Amino acid sequence: MTVFEITGASIADMELIRTWADEEGWNPGDSDRFAFAVADPAGFLVGRLDGEPVACVSAVRYGSGFGFIGFYIAHPSVRGQGYGIRLWQAAMERLDGRLVGLDGVVDQQDNYRKSGFRPAWNNVRYEGVPRAGGTGPAGAGAGAGAVGFEVVDAASLPFTLLAAYDRRFFPESRHAFLAAWIGLPGRTALAAVRGGRIEGLGVIRPCSGASRIGPLYAATPEIAAALLHRLAEHTPDGVVAVDAPDANPAATALLAGLGLVPTFEAARMYTGPAPEVELAALYGVTSLELG
Repeated sequence: MTVFEITGASIADMELIRTWADEEGWNPGDSDRFAFAVADPAGFLVGRLDGEPVACVSAVRYGSGFGFIGFYIAHPSVRGQGYGIRLWQAAMERLDGRLVGLDGVVDQQDNYRKSGFRPAWNNVRYEGVPRAGGTGPAGAGAGAGAVGFEVVDAASLPFTLLAAYDRRFFPESRHAFLAAWIGLPGRTALAAVRGGRIEGLGVIRPCSGASRIGPLYAATPEIAAALLHRLAEHTPDGVVAVDAPDANPAATALLAGLGLVPTFEAARMYTGPAPEVELAALYGVTSLELG
């Protein structure tokens, strides 16, 4: 008799989840799983068929009122057999009573609507080598508008300032996750500072494909362009990917003006009203997998 059970993810499972996500073309970061485990150690679930992993999902709790669904994958060998939906139901039960968000790929958005999710905006992945002197909404190039702010190593700033700045773009505080996300080996985190205030933050991480930048926050397109160019210097080939919300037209215009092209799209969806975040300064979300 076939036995299907749902368990928490092991360390080995986390590596397998990353591999499955790569096979789906999602290009997760090489070390993302370590930061994800910090966000919510019990937030990753695996469906096992006779002991073997066949499906996965993350259902990560943030604070007391928010949760995020990600990594929802059933292995191709078991799709259409009901195991994925059973895992989905367990994930939603774990986040019961919270506002829940996710980034839904195009072919699954109708299914998410049936579970009560409604689209808020689309996150569009822009990819390529940012053009030097490229134009954006205000002709923002690598150095345009740089007078008046300084780009520094984010690790040199008080962490309390970084965490407070990040909170402006996310529904709940996520101090432990942010510290891991910025500090993992191989990553570069840069901040734009003006008059003692943080006016931009960007993190780049190595991936199996294009190095992904996220988050990318900036008070102006000029700051976003400056951060993006500086971050791109920390890649082996200059190729970057940024998941930009189309609800911020300045972000999509800037990335297109720098020569990056759309390669992937997912709808940011919520089970209730979209949380209030500073969309006008959000040029790239942190992660399609964990928000």
